[in-house]
Amino acid sequence: MAPATSSRAGSGHSRALLRLALPIMAGTLVETLYNLTDSFFLGKLGAAEVSAPSIAFNLVFLFVVLGTGLAGAATTLIAQAKGRGDAKAMETGLNQAAFYLGAFSIALAALGSLLAGPLLRLLGTPPELFGYARSYLSIVLLGLPASFAYFLLQASLTAVGDAFTPLAVHLLAVGANVLLDPLLIYGLGPFPRLGVAGAAIATVASQALGAFLSIRILAAGRGGLRLRLAAMRPRADSFRLLMRIGLPSSIGQALSALGFTVLQGAVNSFGTSAIAAFGVGNRIVSLFDLPAHGLASATTSLVGQAIGAGEPARARRIVRSGFLACLAFLVPALSFAFFYGSSLVRFFVADPEAMRLGDIMFKIVSPSVLLFGLYCVATGAFQGAGDTRIVMLLAVLRLWGIRVPLAYGFAYLFRLGPRSIWYAMFLSNAATAAVGIAYYRKGDWLRALEPRPAPFRGRARPGPRGMGPG
Repeated sequence: MAPATSSRAGSGHSRALLRLALPIMAGTLVETLYNLTDSFFLGKLGAAEVSAPSIAFNLVFLFVVLGTGLAGAATTLIAQAKGRGDAKAMETGLNQAAFYLGAFSIALAALGSLLAGPLLRLLGTPPELFGYARSYLSIVLLGLPASFAYFLLQASLTAVGDAFTPLAVHLLAVGANVLLDPLLIYGLGPFPRLGVAGAAIATVASQALGAFLSIRILAAGRGGLRLRLAAMRPRADSFRLLMRIGLPSSIGQALSALGFTVLQGAVNSFGTSAIAAFGVGNRIVSLFDLPAHGLASATTSLVGQAIGAGEPARARRIVRSGFLACLAFLVPALSFAFFYGSSLVRFFVADPEAMRLGDIMFKIVSPSVLLFGLYCVATGAFQGAGDTRIVMLLAVLRLWGIRVPLAYGFAYLFRLGPRSIWYAMFLSNAATAAVGIAYYRKGDWLRALEPRPAPFRGRARPGPRGMGPG
């Protein structure tokens, strides 16, 4: 390809990536604000109350990721089917994913609510925080089916290039949460003062609104996709394929969530101020992560379409555009966090020790968040190709191979206190990013689902073949 043509192609891929990524980023920002809303209002009650969602967050994430793997499998299959012009396979991916997501979410909600107390005890939750954390966790886990309904909407419509509809649904749900939080936490007007439980109830109620809107949109039909009850009848072949793609990703994310949960146990041993700094700091870092996650999701969709159309070179160009965009977004934000970390923490909790620890956290962790962003874009490419085994292996390496052992080693052998967690975060992000980018350059991921498996094989539009490394 001539340089001018290559430049135009790269620019075109960058524009396509940003058109899809920007609303996804906005949606991720909305989700982060969704979580920060609880922290903001509960922080006015005290460090103990604001710590409850922080302790519960990793446990909630542990259950949620079991569904996001299936949703990610739906994105991969629908995007690749769209790339080759296979409408039947697109509809199959949507409806089969809908059935299994619904079944899993109900089972997980029941199991999680029953195990909330034992899990918090296993983590060594301080007695003064236990009641708050159990109340919050038990209620929020009941909202898993509603969360999974939104995951289905986001996964399927993003796969066909529509990121604005999921964003609109999420904005409405978050608006409801922002309205309900102060009413139920503080007991304004006719509402009872429920404190931490009120924050959890507001979250579940707003999730229920998002689920209602998601199901209505998919049932009405959008982007060549339509939710149909008859097409949701479970099929063994569909289940096997969804598990083949989704299970490694779910296992990897679940083990990561478990790793974060174990790390939370270490943080709990450092006291309430450390818990508050870690919880608020992680939520702020998640704001900086949102460009990476948005670009990763967009990369998944566009790489899936490119591979479905038999164009591996286009898939590589899309990923390179994602890397460059990630650097452009993250460098300014992380530079600000590096120098003004304590001010960011102070906005949420006015505890001097929490602010001091938060400032140390941002100075250690900020550079590694940039590397984590590049890692996210690479894993987005692997997900779009259906190569989720490497996604699982990288997730396990990051948490269990590096971060958890180092955190406990630094804490109990070298007595570094809360710094132990943050040094381990830096080293694990750096090492995993290096391995992920090396695997991307090797190119094996481009052939993960070749040849196309049944039942997601229909009449395909002719297109170029040759799925080599490109």
